[in-house]
Amino acid sequence: MRQVRWMMAVLTGFGLNVLAETVTLPEVQVVADEATPKFPEAVSGTVIYDGKKAESIRLDNRPAVANSNYRQALEQTPGLLLSEETTPLLSIGYRGLNPHRAQFTQVLKDGIPIHADMFGYPEAYYVPPLERVERIDFVRGGGSLMFGPQPGGALNYITVNPRTDVPVALETRHAFGSDDFYSTYNAVDGTTDNVGYLGYGHYREADGFREANSDYDVTAAGIKLVLDASEQTRWTIVGDYYDEEHGEPGGLSLKTGDGIANYNQNRNATTRFFDRFELERNSASVAMDHDLSDDTLIQVKTWYTFYSRYSQRQRGGGFGTLPTGPDADSNTIELQEFDPSAIEARARHGWSAWDEEHTLTLGTMYYYVDSFRTEKRGATPDARDGRVRSDADRTVHYAPVFLENRFVFGDLSVTPGFRLENVWQEVTEKVNVSKTAEGTPLGDKDDHDTVPLFGLGTAWKVQPEVELYANVSQSYRPKLYTETVPTGGTTLVPEDLDPSDIVQYDLGARGQLGSSLVWDASVFQMDIDDQIGTVALDGGQSTLGNVGDARHRGIEAALELDVSSLLDDLNSSSIKEEIGTFSVFGNATLLDAEFTAGPNDGNTPQYAPDYIVRTGLRYAFDDRIQIALGGTIVDDHYADDGNRTDRFIPSYMVWDLTAEVKVYRDTVSLFGGINNLFDEDYYARIRNEGIDPAPERNYYAGVKFEFQ
Repeated sequence: MRQVRWMMAVLTGFGLNVLAETVTLPEVQVVADEATPKFPEAVSGTVIYDGKKAESIRLDNRPAVANSNYRQALEQTPGLLLSEETTPLLSIGYRGLNPHRAQFTQVLKDGIPIHADMFGYPEAYYVPPLERVERIDFVRGGGSLMFGPQPGGALNYITVNPRTDVPVALETRHAFGSDDFYSTYNAVDGTTDNVGYLGYGHYREADGFREANSDYDVTAAGIKLVLDASEQTRWTIVGDYYDEEHGEPGGLSLKTGDGIANYNQNRNATTRFFDRFELERNSASVAMDHDLSDDTLIQVKTWYTFYSRYSQRQRGGGFGTLPTGPDADSNTIELQEFDPSAIEARARHGWSAWDEEHTLTLGTMYYYVDSFRTEKRGATPDARDGRVRSDADRTVHYAPVFLENRFVFGDLSVTPGFRLENVWQEVTEKVNVSKTAEGTPLGDKDDHDTVPLFGLGTAWKVQPEVELYANVSQSYRPKLYTETVPTGGTTLVPEDLDPSDIVQYDLGARGQLGSSLVWDASVFQMDIDDQIGTVALDGGQSTLGNVGDARHRGIEAALELDVSSLLDDLNSSSIKEEIGTFSVFGNATLLDAEFTAGPNDGNTPQYAPDYIVRTGLRYAFDDRIQIALGGTIVDDHYADDGNRTDRFIPSYMVWDLTAEVKVYRDTVSLFGGINNLFDEDYYARIRNEGIDPAPERNYYAGVKFEFQ
């Protein structure tokens, strides 16, 4: 039935008579060396980047990344914290915000949001295989006001387009590694006349390094068609399929005792032998952009996605403990399904005044999600069906309006922006055994928020290659489904519960020295008011409320130095041509985050280390050899806002060594790597079930064939 719904969506999408286009984000500006990262253009497509802290993370200027290793993919991006885990799922935090499933960050693929639900359940379980990704565009904090209200910025995966220089090209790559890891990616693409096509299939699996139940397998496939209907018009049609299943081996503890799995005694131990997670996602989109004139561009896109999230988890366990007692003979089975669909229109118009060229961008979206959540109680630890405990229907209607205008005054630009959020959310409970037992009425709640958000960005070119920038923007955190209608029977929701408000400030400078040096340094502050939390009441009840404020402030700095180019420029030598390119990079985030009001006043927010440092070396020769050594250094921090001792994450330092070599023309390449080169014993994630250990030293090697 799911496949039928997906195919119907694809066919419907192909027949839509609308103008639509995936939002075009900034290309990398090339001066002399393609491997050198650059900053986004001031205006790209229908988006203004002037006066905002933004960057493009290219994946083709380093050795192949295997097994979607985001520690390597994001190694040149300050401000992001990777919360590593046993499963293939992704959790990324930003400047001290909760990293779980990137829920505070707007995550997109080619401009289309990929969260299960942007507001009621903003968790990014799906991410595209990195083999499909050309680059990742990241717009910081309030600078992402044109993408959504989330305070964690916008992370946009830009996928590979069909090649335009050949009618047919084939690619196949295969990798093998530790813990029975195997990955394959296969693609065919090309362009005939004015039609480009790309089809791909990806599969990867592994047993995992835990003693049991840490296996996973991922299957992904898709097609992209690009039709240049005329010089003014381009259509893009995309269909994607994704299926993933993994075991959840449970958490560990630093304590000892009966039934406790101690991390120091056996970091590979398993505490959950029957817990499983399954995800299915099918998506179709139709997009088109159209040049009305040399000054005006219209982009419109529409999409439909089917999302299914299933989990089964044994009851009776605790933090780092094996399940015991009568509850251990049963489990909790949860199924959530989401059907988000949307249409978005954007426009860019250039206009002249005061002897300068200015740019207006504006847009709107209509987004709708229909979803349900069902929880059952299974009669065995591995049951896949059972008695219904709760059942709820949820919907979201979302209709924002947004606009920006870039005013240019010589070397100075000023870009004010405005976004009007309109979110309607409804949650209707049909069954809730917990509430029935407590005598609490079932939830039936309609909620509407209209929130105006403002931003202002400025940029001043003090030299042709050096720019000062500043940005101040508002954002907000919409209420989740569980904050509108809690699932527990003893939690109350006041009528005056407000969404969290955030204001962010960035002030920095960036520039480049020829093709040798690229740098960016800034100070920032993020003020969060009215965070939603739980307050205990008499009689065993609790209430949700706006419980506190927080302040996150710090410094971010990044640079990359092409040593070979610098020496050639200084000495009129040809080191780069003769022996290759040597480059070094480094970036750091220094963070001071603290709760300033509420029950956690004086505490440090979860996943907010005082520093994150990344550094590394790269070598490349004549597009034939690439070698990279990268390190990530993270200070100690807590995995909860209460700063409990059992949620303490010690500091760690992890290094990865990767390489890729073309051994026969451009047809055959070998690649491989050693992850966690120096075998660091660490963990970067703690959940309610315990410590989630990170992998020890592991290896992989592979081969890639390309034919055209």
